[in-house]
Parts: sequence; C-alpha cells; structure tokens
Amino acid sequence: MPPNLNYKNDPYALEESKAIVQIIPMEFANTTQKNEAHPTKQIFILSGQSNMAGRGGVDKHTKQWDGVVPPDSSTDSSSIFRLSSQLDWEVAREPLHHDIDSKRTCGVGPGMSFANAVKERVGIVGLVPCAVAGTPIREWARGTYLYESMVNRAKAAASGGEIRALLWYQGEKDTYSQQDAETYKENLERFIQNVREDLNLPSLPIILVAIASGNEKYLEKVREIQKGIDIPNVVCVDAMGLPLQEDNIHLTTEAQVQLGRMLAQSYIAHVLG
Repeated sequence: MPPNLNYKNDPYALEESKAIVQIIPMEFANTTQKNEAHPTKQIFILSGQSNMAGRGGVDKHTKQWDGVVPPDSSTDSSSIFRLSSQLDWEVAREPLHHDIDSKRTCGVGPGMSFANAVKERVGIVGLVPCAVAGTPIREWARGTYLYESMVNRAKAAASGGEIRALLWYQGEKDTYSQQDAETYKENLERFIQNVREDLNLPSLPIILVAIASGNEKYLEKVREIQKGIDIPNVVCVDAMGLPLQEDNIHLTTEAQVQLGRMLAQSYIAHVLG
C-alpha cells in the first residue's frame, strides 16, 4: 500500500492560480492503445513533487483546475504520448499527472511544453509521469512505494521505446527539516545511483531542477546542493526567478511552460549536442 501522503499542515498541499489560451474539457478521451500499437518512443520519466506534477491553473481556494492550456503545452496526437496509471500508452494531454498524483488537483506542469520543444529533434515522445506532491527525498529511497512504482513504470514504458532521460523536480519538502536538508546531498546522490542501477542505464541523463520555493530556513542549502551536483550526465536547471502563484510555492502556468522549454534546451544542449 502507498504511504499516507496527505500532509494536512503542509503548504505543499495548496493548489492554485491562472493560465492562458486553449481551454480543454475536464474529461479525458479514450485514446488508450497498447504499447505495441505505437512506433518506438523516446521516453522521458517525469518525477518529483507537485511542481513537476503541475499546479498551473489550479485555484488555491476551490482546488479546481481552470482547464486552460497554453499553445506550447497543447496535445499532439501523432507525436506525444503518456503512460497511464494502468501502464497503457495514450495521447498525452494536460494535466499529465491526473491519475498519478491523484489525491491532489493537478494542472499544467512542465512535461508537455518540454515534449513539444524536443519532438522535432527526437521523434515520438513517450512521457512517464511519476511525481507525487509533498514528498521528501527519503520517500524516494530504493524500496519505498514511490521509488519502486517509478522504476516499475519506467520498465513498463521501456517495452515501447528507449528511456532517454529522467526529469527531476523535487526538494521543497526537504527545506522544512534541518535533518532532511543536511542529508539531501547524500540522498540525492544515492537516488541517482539507484535509478541508474535498477534501470540498467549507468549513464542515464538526469536533468534536475533547482527549486524556486520552500522554507526559507533551509531553501538555499538544498538549492546549493542541487546546483552543485557533480555527477556525470547530471545537469541542473535553475527555476529561481520563475513566477510563483500567490501561495509562493507553486509555479504559475506561464512559469511551467517556460520551465519545460528550459528543460528541453538543457536536454538538447547537453545530451543531443
């Protein structure tokens, strides 16, 4: 059974803010197909906390998503797919994590704008959403529900393509505890090592995001660890300065779109060359 992830007093449980152009219906079309029905995909794992799961356009008070999707995050039924919670490939659309971070309301995240930005270079994109809100990195240790679920989903996805990178946006929760902040470097390095070992991809590219929000007491300590990571094929994209919603935790829709582009630029520059 999964752990209790409902942090009642955790500000990361807040959902919120505004968005932009194309409004889509809240229901999801039945576009599921089995792995073998699609061409080989270039697979990207999306993991971490709520800012990876996406809160763009989710109102802080009503906990409702406004359904607005920017053009850069739009659906492409011929090129961008996602692995559902049932391990089936389906056409990807916002919110990507609706059935993964299912105890919270999800909105726009960075995954779709990333996919739209790289598809011309890589071909068919397969996204594997795995992020869950309010989770410190110790809950992503090998053997935990979250970690094993992520690895199992990645392995299932690999039957329909090739895993190209892990996009990791996590760490806000670790700014609330001195112990979590002080052990973050060790836990992050072990996490990277374990993922590569368990997926049998010793050089798996990992693009991690330096967090833009958290408890000010330990925010800079965690950010310094993330920005200073020194492991081959691991690069850091800094989210600091991107617009936050009024909760001062979650990125706005516009910021999520920009972050997706930044992640794509980093992947193209450091991996594709």
